[in-house]
Amino acid sequence: MDYRKVVYEIEEKFLSPYACFSEKTKGRRFPITPQTVRTEFQRDRDRIVHSKSFRRLKHKTQVFLAPEGDHYRTRLTHTLEVSQIARVLSRTLRLNEDLTEAVSLGHDLGHTPFGHAGERALDAKMKNEGGFSHAAQSLRIVDVLEYDGKGMNLTFEVRDGILNHRRSGKPATLEGKVVCLSDQIAYLNHDVDDAIRGGVLSESDLPDAVRDAFGNTHGKRIDAMITDVISNSYGKNDVSMSAAAKSAMECFRSFMFGRVYSSSLAKSEEPKVEEMIDMLFDRLLANPSMLPEYIRALDASDKQKVCDYIATMSDTYLVRVFEEIFIPKGWAKV
Repeated sequence: MDYRKVVYEIEEKFLSPYACFSEKTKGRRFPITPQTVRTEFQRDRDRIVHSKSFRRLKHKTQVFLAPEGDHYRTRLTHTLEVSQIARVLSRTLRLNEDLTEAVSLGHDLGHTPFGHAGERALDAKMKNEGGFSHAAQSLRIVDVLEYDGKGMNLTFEVRDGILNHRRSGKPATLEGKVVCLSDQIAYLNHDVDDAIRGGVLSESDLPDAVRDAFGNTHGKRIDAMITDVISNSYGKNDVSMSAAAKSAMECFRSFMFGRVYSSSLAKSEEPKVEEMIDMLFDRLLANPSMLPEYIRALDASDKQKVCDYIATMSDTYLVRVFEEIFIPKGWAKV
């Protein structure tokens, strides 16, 4: 029996006519044999969860570099929070929850070690080759780099959602739009939470426009944002916030860039990160034999290969590789 048809029947009966139906996926770049239990979007979700690049997210910085404490967000916890918010929105709007979850879990796979500091450093090194974007690198991870250079061969809809999850992106599906909004809702709110925990902010520092629109606690703000998206999008062929909520979100975002993302605590160690990546990039470019075999075998320029290798690193692995190359080791005669 083809048990996928059970899922297809459920989707046909309950999903919005504007949802992306699993049976109607545009498919993969390379055909594979269908399974009798999981839909293609469910298979994509599982491929992402079981990938090395997903596991590495637990050791990649979100905002605060090398924080001393167990409760600050990492790129992995951010990804899980995005997925939770996106699933709530997708389910309530009667969209395809499996597609939404797959895009959510894969949207930040291409993030560099040490957050946006690492991204800026690689962008500078790659300026003559089109620059560097974590969204484009996330797509490169799933298309090329994962599975030791074989790629995950994901569906069109998941790949599109991953590439277009940034504010400037234009996802082809409503599920992709849900992830784009969920990413903004998640990072603004959990970054405030971390900033308060780190002593950068207090709850009362938030602008009145944000507090009036969304509330004065972490939970109230997320609930208000989710409710606004649902109220403004239900039954429509679009997913968006109301004009008033968009205005408050822009105020929120501007405040966070001014008070948190550019704060001395968040930025103090970033020059060290950028210098480490600059030095490591140049050394690897001059000595490509130091790259892993699957990276050396890629059909790409040497700069792209070095960029790919560094972008895959976790914070801890980058430091370890840097130390092995540049830090003298002690010795003793026995």
